[in-house]
Amino acid sequence: MTWYVPVVGDQVPQRGNARTRALGRWALRLIGWTIEGEIPNIPKFMIIVAPHTSNWDFPVGVAVKFALGIRATFLGKHTLFRWPLGVVMRWLGGVPVFRHAPRNVVEQTVDHLNHAERVVIVLSPEGTRKKLPAWRTGFHYVARGAQLPILPAALDFSTKTVRFYPLYHPTDSVETNLAELGRHFKASMACHPEQY
Repeated sequence: MTWYVPVVGDQVPQRGNARTRALGRWALRLIGWTIEGEIPNIPKFMIIVAPHTSNWDFPVGVAVKFALGIRATFLGKHTLFRWPLGVVMRWLGGVPVFRHAPRNVVEQTVDHLNHAERVVIVLSPEGTRKKLPAWRTGFHYVARGAQLPILPAALDFSTKTVRFYPLYHPTDSVETNLAELGRHFKASMACHPEQY
């Protein structure tokens, strides 16, 4: 298979330059990962990434972000934003989340997204690396509240592939959205399949 990186259109929020994109692509090749699928050329969308079972998910995601040259925002638990790591996390696009008030996080995120002209937000529907009986629903409420289409992205450790699936336009039905989006992801893709 030919190694390639999808073209990112001019409507997508971008960050970096030819050097940072080359660095991201070099990092992906170094760790043996490839990218499949396309990035929609639209100014606002959400990327959901699953399965999320390992700390290795983050560096792979950062390498992809740099390789594509996308300016993306992500949410992380507030403890990751303490000095000195917090400086790096914010520079990478991170926003701290206090998990004890999840409803407030959804409302604040929707408000931020509604005021942005161009934004890509990356979320894990699991919201944790621990095994859950089902995905959390916060991403659904953020996407619906901000009227964002969702780009599903799988971290497939079995093939070392970051796979972007077709853009999905969520409905009002949480159950329908979870079922439709969830069909793209399998435990066998996870770094730790027993945790998905």
